Amino acid sequence: MKLSRYLKVYTSQDRPGHFLIYSTLRNSVALVSAETLAALQSGSLPSKEREALLRLGMLVENPDQEREQLRGLIKQANSHTRNFKVSAVLNLDCNLNCAYCFEEDFRRGQYMSEATADLLVETLVRERISLGWDVTVSFYGGEPLLSQELMRRISQPLLAAAKSHEVKYGFNLITNGTLLTRDTVMNLLPLGLQGAKFTLDGPREIHDGQRPYASGAGSFDTIVGNLTEICDLVPIQLGANFRQENYREFPRLLDQLSSCGITPDKLATVMFTPVVSTAGCSDHNPACTFSEEPWLIEAIPYLREETLARGYRTPQLKPSACVVELEDNLVVDCEGKFYKCPAFMGWEGMSVGSLTEGLREYRDSHGIGNWQVEACLDCCYLPLCFGGCRFITKLRGKELTEVDCRRKFYDATLERSVLQNLAYLAPQKKPAPTQAAAAGPSEAPAY
Repeated sequence: MKLSRYLKVYTSQDRPGHFLIYSTLRNSVALVSAETLAALQSGSLPSKEREALLRLGMLVENPDQEREQLRGLIKQANSHTRNFKVSAVLNLDCNLNCAYCFEEDFRRGQYMSEATADLLVETLVRERISLGWDVTVSFYGGEPLLSQELMRRISQPLLAAAKSHEVKYGFNLITNGTLLTRDTVMNLLPLGLQGAKFTLDGPREIHDGQRPYASGAGSFDTIVGNLTEICDLVPIQLGANFRQENYREFPRLLDQLSSCGITPDKLATVMFTPVVSTAGCSDHNPACTFSEEPWLIEAIPYLREETLARGYRTPQLKPSACVVELEDNLVVDCEGKFYKCPAFMGWEGMSVGSLTEGLREYRDSHGIGNWQVEACLDCCYLPLCFGGCRFITKLRGKELTEVDCRRKFYDATLERSVLQNLAYLAPQKKPAPTQAAAAGPSEAPAY
């Protein structure tokens, strides 16, 4: 037995002579003595402790075999899924005027036509539902709730087809929150509404400056009012986009929400995301950030700590890859063009097909498997990034075959994240020697 490659070892801050071992692959934690760690490193650990660490994924029979298994992990995940996820961009119109909107350069008030919506339905039924796949749609924009009739036109036949083929259909909303009233939710629930993603950019004065209505009026009170009315009906993910000059004010948002009755039990997760040029925005994965920015090394752990300390849930550390690596994810824009990530809309050469022509080969153009190199496969952080974010790589002017390396960021922040998990997510289950710590609450659905 040997130690896994995908571990970090930290000196225990409250148990002298002990070390915390964290598995980036399994999200497990063990507390071991200095003697046990030395025995681990020499391969002479007693059988009882060896079996415990083996269960935690910290000891492996063959490190080279583990490395090869990780090489095939995404391929295996792609082959096992039977749930197709599509982001349907119903329009490129919006009732807000957010200064950092990445769609600003190509948003001209376009709306998906009924013919394109019908073709989307036909394609999903023919190529997924009729073949036994579940389908989950994330309605996106612009602001998708400006296209509620189109939402109904897409969902009704998909729901009927799913029932006929004994599979599942449901949809989520990525919305600015201004139009999602309780009546709207009640109307959408029978069509398959499963959850919604809102955005509040900090306390009222910051949010209203960053996300005003097109008229210039503030939108904070409307969004909070809607959130208060619907948070008992559907799971809500709350996103918030911070800047270097204002991130320390963002915990006040959580205090304001709590005072309005939007307590931690009312939200699935809270995700703070940095605004960097027009790249960062909480509509996307929290990993889609410039993690090498020095100020983020302080800001991201700080906001995570403040969130957890107030009892709200945050996205948890777990094996994850850029969405372009996942074969069961696709974006369909309002013209019927295909993309692998919403952030690539409007970028020349980044479309990967369309509803009329089908899906084109994109492995080379999108750097699929760019992490399949010695430096990445031997990196203890590989399970947390798998090459990082392709969009960030493109913004840096690099080829997508190059990786968005996160080593500097994780070197600076991972220990603090592990300690936060132990302090806030499993207060009654702090790890005894060679015992796992709880990984925290179950993940909310990602949409």
